[in-house]
Amino acid sequence: MKHSGCTFEYERERNADLMRAYREAISECKVIHMPDIFRAVVNKASERFWVSEERAAIVISHIMRGGKLHNMRPLKQEMFREIHRRVMVLKEQNPDMSLNQLAFFAVRQKAPKFYLTPGSAKVIICKIKKAYKQRNHHLRHHQWRKQ
Repeated sequence: MKHSGCTFEYERERNADLMRAYREAISECKVIHMPDIFRAVVNKASERFWVSEERAAIVISHIMRGGKLHNMRPLKQEMFREIHRRVMVLKEQNPDMSLNQLAFFAVRQKAPKFYLTPGSAKVIICKIKKAYKQRNHHLRHHQWRKQ
């Protein structure tokens, strides 16, 4: 199915959505306990399902042919089962649409959560924050040298 080393075309958008959820989670709690924050982040609703339309169509086609998702982690299985459920609802409403079209519309609907582990969210958020700090440091250093 998916190959190691694939790039994720919606990484920037997913990261922005994840940071939105992170900021919300922090603003909603009285005491900041990071494990609880990351658990809250991954369970917040997301702008969409963070998978490409093409990948979703491939996996949904596999499911529709009776294929199993044994080689996937439980959260990915859960995500694709939810996308499959939504594709079937859309197919009932739009029987003339192709699977690619149905997958396109299904993955762009709001997702009930991020389908990430709290540990994965922590790693991604830490990378985002580190890149932000490096960018700001570089900009400040660069501006100082010009003066």
